[in-house]
Order: sequence, then C-alpha cells, then structure tokens
Amino acid sequence: MNLEELQKSEIGFLSHIGGELIDFSEGYAQLAFEIKDIHKQHLGVVHGGAIATLADHAGWYAAVSEISIGQTCVTIELKINYLKPAFQELLRAEARVINRSKKTVFVVIELFDKDKIVAYATATYSVITEKRSSDC
Repeated sequence: MNLEELQKSEIGFLSHIGGELIDFSEGYAQLAFEIKDIHKQHLGVVHGGAIATLADHAGWYAAVSEISIGQTCVTIELKINYLKPAFQELLRAEARVINRSKKTVFVVIELFDKDKIVAYATATYSVITEKRSSDC
C-alpha cells in the first residue's frame, strides 16, 4: 500500500480522535494528535485507551507499508507498557516494522508526549486479502 492509497481511505476512528498521519515510508509511520479534554481521564492525563489507539493505528500504517496491493493488515496482538503520564500538548507515535513474514508483520511503537517517551508498545498484524465489510 502506498501513501496515495492510504490518503484516499478515511479511517473514521482515527479522524474521530483527531489523529493525523505525519510521516510514512516503507516500514515506518508517525502519527499524532493534539491532546484535548476528550483524550483525558479523571486525573487530567491522557487515557491509556487513547494512547493504545494511537499506537495501534501507527503500527497498522507501518505494517501496511510493507504489503502488496490487494492485501491489508488486522491487529492480532497489541502489548503496551505505560511509562509516564501524558498531559502536554501533543501525543506522537513512531512505529517501525521489525519483522515481516508471509502472514504477519511485527511492529515496535514508541509514544511521546512532546519529546518525552510515555509508552512503548509491540504489535503483531495478520496479513490478509483486503475485503470490506460490505463484501462479506
């Protein structure tokens, strides 16, 4: 999948949280969102679910950068370690493909609050033939 194809496809949930694709190349993706009140939990820091969501999307973009046209990826495993609370202005995720096989892509994702690392994640994506839910 290339950047032009990805830009044509709207990912509703990523748009809903205010996420944007910042950088994209083979085996790499960087996404971010401006931290707003909707992203925060009761203590005023970014909710772990919002951090995990950004991690998963960044990992997915990195994974699909390495597959063929007509294929896509779906998450089969996501592991995240929360290191510090995020509460500044911008949450950014950098994802790198570590291993690619015929059926899976393994990705490492680092998440930053400005330039301070706040979480570290790994994810495995299954490579499948692309099929929309309307085709099922």
